[in-house]
Amino acid sequence: MEMRFSLALPCEAPSIPVIRRVVGDALRGLGVTADCVDDVLVAVSEACTNVVQHARLTGDYEVSGQVDDGVCTLKIVDWGRGPRPAPRDPDPLSESGRGIKIMRALVDDLDIDSAPDRGTVVHLRKRLTWRDGALVRRLDRSLMHSAG
Repeated sequence: MEMRFSLALPCEAPSIPVIRRVVGDALRGLGVTADCVDDVLVAVSEACTNVVQHARLTGDYEVSGQVDDGVCTLKIVDWGRGPRPAPRDPDPLSESGRGIKIMRALVDDLDIDSAPDRGTVVHLRKRLTWRDGALVRRLDRSLMHSAG
């Protein structure tokens, strides 16, 4: 079973709960465990927050996702100014950079491709865990039984 979606949203803070709702409802509807859904939602929220805080103030950003073969892959794309130079002596108490650490802790793979004046693409990938009786499991069993 495969599920795909794509959204274009304004670079504004109210867009983040929209993404959380779409992604969360889709994963819960498929039967993903609550803990796994929470991990994905925090990671995608961090990526979208970075877009809202660091990309161009006007324009849209895109979030696309898919669930295929038990893996959720999300792609967050903006056309902002790209990476900022890292401070020479970063403050250990600074909030800057925490979002990336949080994303890395919650997903299996994180890839960030960013360049000045080209924008940023964030790829998040997480292997999903399923509730007992999940839609995906029922469909897989049904397909295997009918093919047998």
